[in-house]
Amino acid sequence: MNSTTSAAPAKSFTRFFPVIARILLGFVFFAGGLAYFLLPPPTSPMPEGATAFMGAMMKTGYLMTFLKLTETLAGALLLANRFVPLALAVLAPIVINITAFIAFLMPTGLPIAVMLVALEGYLAWAYRDAYLPMLRWQTPPGGGCNAK
Repeated sequence: MNSTTSAAPAKSFTRFFPVIARILLGFVFFAGGLAYFLLPPPTSPMPEGATAFMGAMMKTGYLMTFLKLTETLAGALLLANRFVPLALAVLAPIVINITAFIAFLMPTGLPIAVMLVALEGYLAWAYRDAYLPMLRWQTPPGGGCNAK
């Protein structure tokens, strides 16, 4: 046996966490967005405030469709592992709104909101290097990421 060869270090299972979180979040938004277009609306009653909010979004004639198309596209990007930081940035305000909607209008769904925030937050942290250029205090116009 050669003294320079040694057993490869065991790889930690945690290396799969970002992939698992990305697939879970992608599935939630992809399936949820598609369900809006393919399945009949739910018949279970919602609290009055939630019904009013959802009704207002539907009455605009475009907002709910736009939201669900955005969710479907961002979910597909996460599932395909393409433009992941962009998909997470697009989904961030949606996750915040879902969380506020649930917290204030449908508290029974709080576990879902916590799961979405946890997945989004974890993935934002996992892809934090992609967001560093956006977090610069000042960037000159046309300066890009490498401006000094």
